[in-house]
Amino acid sequence: MAQNTQKVGWIGMGRMGYPMAERLLKAGYDVSIWNRTRSKAEPLAKLGGKIVDRLADLSGVDVVFSIVAEGKDVEQVYFGKEGVLSTNKTPPVFVDCSTIAVEESANIRKRLKERGADYICSPVSGNAKVIKAGKLSAVCSGPEAAFRKAEPMIKVFAPRGVSYVGEGELARVCKIAHNVMLGVVIENLIEITLMVNKMGVPRHAFLSFLNNGVMGSMFTAYKSPALVNLDWTTTFTPELLRKDLDLGLELGRELDVPMPVTAAAREVLQTHFGAATLQKNPAEYLQKDFAALLETMALAAGMKLTSENKNVPTGLEN
Repeated sequence: MAQNTQKVGWIGMGRMGYPMAERLLKAGYDVSIWNRTRSKAEPLAKLGGKIVDRLADLSGVDVVFSIVAEGKDVEQVYFGKEGVLSTNKTPPVFVDCSTIAVEESANIRKRLKERGADYICSPVSGNAKVIKAGKLSAVCSGPEAAFRKAEPMIKVFAPRGVSYVGEGELARVCKIAHNVMLGVVIENLIEITLMVNKMGVPRHAFLSFLNNGVMGSMFTAYKSPALVNLDWTTTFTPELLRKDLDLGLELGRELDVPMPVTAAAREVLQTHFGAATLQKNPAEYLQKDFAALLETMALAAGMKLTSENKNVPTGLEN
């Protein structure tokens, strides 16, 4: 297809970035990839990915995608001493899929505009398993003409839906709101699961009922195996969730929007960091999935949990 002739630069081979770039390669795009740890990107060479050693090697592409942990990381890979823009060439469109603060994003947009480049915010909803199941979605903002150029590529890794919400940093606001809801929902899901479990209801049975009912969602379904079997394989860390709740609370204060439920969820999450000190290796424990909060809340409830060892559907099976 015509759009597949565009040259793509990709920055970030984390839990999300790798399968997103993989889908672009499988769709036939010419993708050059940079990652701080080169070895994480090398398996994609088998699919035609061009692994580059320098960010500046991406300066000649048509669209640069990035997905990194924080705003300072986006700034570094774009504008750093050895960043994409460390040469005289400037890619015409940058698409960032990270979750960062509105103010950070606006500053990056201003600096890119000074170099003659358009900037599209394109945060996504889901995790690596959601990407592989073809159920990732994205929300985008920025100049509409630039968005339309990048839209076919975004749809490759976010086939469930790509929502354009307007100019500027509006997509950042949407993603922060999304992750605030994620934090509130996981905590309430844990609360009610522990409540019925303490009364004698198996966790897998309760979650099956919930997921089959009107309150079930893609999120409650794909987190259910973790809550049933105490599997904390990382999809999203407690630290990243805490950062996003803080971003949401900051926005609420700036806009005079009261967010008491979010504030309570943030403080409950904070107890997880304290409870982690009871673990043999607290730092390692805090790198596990945020659903491990179940153990902290069980501790507060006076419960000792064990895996139910059940094969629980994720809702992502095809």
